[in-house]
Amino acid sequence: MAQTTDKKKSMRLLVATLFAACSLTAFTGQVGAEASPTGRSSKIRIGYFANVTHAAALVGVQSKLFEKFFAVDKTKVEFVVFTAGPAVIEAMKGGAIDASYVGPNPALMGYSTTGGTALRIVAGATLNGAQLIVQKSVSSLGQLTGKTISTPQLANTQDVAARSYLKEQGFPTNIWGDGKIGIVPTDNAATLNLFKQGKIAGAWAPEPWASRLVNEGNGKVLLDEKNLWPKQRFITTSLIVGTKFLNKFPQTVETLVGAHVAITDMIQQPKNSAQVKKYVQAGLLQAAGKTLEEKTLSRALGNVIFSNDPLVLGLGHNIKTASAVGLLRNPSDKFKNIYDLRILNKVLAGANRQTKKYDALEFGVD
Repeated sequence: MAQTTDKKKSMRLLVATLFAACSLTAFTGQVGAEASPTGRSSKIRIGYFANVTHAAALVGVQSKLFEKFFAVDKTKVEFVVFTAGPAVIEAMKGGAIDASYVGPNPALMGYSTTGGTALRIVAGATLNGAQLIVQKSVSSLGQLTGKTISTPQLANTQDVAARSYLKEQGFPTNIWGDGKIGIVPTDNAATLNLFKQGKIAGAWAPEPWASRLVNEGNGKVLLDEKNLWPKQRFITTSLIVGTKFLNKFPQTVETLVGAHVAITDMIQQPKNSAQVKKYVQAGLLQAAGKTLEEKTLSRALGNVIFSNDPLVLGLGHNIKTASAVGLLRNPSDKFKNIYDLRILNKVLAGANRQTKKYDALEFGVD
């Protein structure tokens, strides 16, 4: 009983932290900050995860493409590794990073809790790549009644997706982990161990963890999240930039987006698949201290789509689902301003790669 009480106290503290509306005074100057004379910063700090869904970052780091692009501007590049989205947003709000790869729901949370001042989405990065993996004995959602599944972190992208889906299927949850089907936010590495030990019945996990749960944990796919979305495409990772940094150093952000587009192009080309795998493995080893089995990496890469497309229409659904499960306040905010796609359009047009001009107003959520 004492452990349960402590757990709930810890969860309440985490929720209070996530939902605390940061003082707008602390963010004075985020919007409309005075620009640098050159528009370039001497340093940029970029966040990312040691996940296959962040392969653009892994490849960019290992191939040194970020450094090659920023060398022209004489900008020093630093990288910071995170394990889940909410931590990225707290770091950005605190000024510890300037840009990051992150999921849509933490980006929405960061935008909402700061009155739209903290960040902007400047490009898409990864689509798809999340599955509900369960023990082999489970063949239906109903069989999870009375059992527990995990998600990477409260209010992260997979956590919101899991809660929304369970609610739609008649299994509502709450942030304390209660419900007919319990949800306990757990670090991905710990999730794999708990799953192997049979202490959790399943996990809504991003790649490569979904594939690890299948290949190493002897699990099976109960649901591939892509089957819940139009055209089987949903946002998993976007590239965000701090608003103050964007306004002060637009040329540096343009260089960042240019590097990101070049990295994505390289990943997309089939002739580079073997080299991309090597970069991803090296990136995982450097950031997480471990590589993946070949079959796990191949499965994981096969479940994701690497694209610059910000999938603006899809963000409207993320807003609705996060609001519906109580993990996003003020859903009537003007979220259309979360996007700034001018630089992405400029980079793509300059490289003659533009087939569609991305429009930040497409999703039309008021």
